[in-house]
Amino acid sequence: MGLIIWLIIGGIVGWLASLVMRTDGQQGILLNVVVGIVGAFLGGWLISPLVGVGTINQGVSIGSVLVSLVGAIILLAIVNLFRRGRVR
Repeated sequence: MGLIIWLIIGGIVGWLASLVMRTDGQQGILLNVVVGIVGAFLGGWLISPLVGVGTINQGVSIGSVLVSLVGAIILLAIVNLFRRGRVR
């Protein structure tokens, strides 16, 4: 059940992050899920301890989804920085 939640939340978070970073036209569903899952991991590792919000593994809540979204946006910004030499 945990894997299914990771895929669903990862897809939604990756899609929202790609809309915010304006990379939605370049990414497909699979890349959105990957960006969402890696962003959730990054957000859970970096941001969760700073703000005191649990991660997706500890339960799905608005706070955990927002932490995952911020992590995915940071991930896309880093990828854009290395790909283009600038952040959009």
